[in-house]
Amino acid sequence: MIKIIGVIALVAGAVMLVLGVMGIFGSMQTGMNPWAFTILGVIFFFAGISLLKHRKDTDVVAAEKK
Repeated sequence: MIKIIGVIALVAGAVMLVLGVMGIFGSMQTGMNPWAFTILGVIFFFAGISLLKHRKDTDVVAAEKK
């Protein structure tokens, strides 16, 4: 489950980062401030990488110690 969220955050961050950079350099109009897309894109991109890199994805519930 964690890896799925990480992939979604990574892809969303990459898309937002591309839209933001293209808006900053004037080749695309989004209707919003391109700096907002860029900053959120960086945050989501690094959060997705961090989730994929540091989390173990297991659906196994740990047995209680007796």
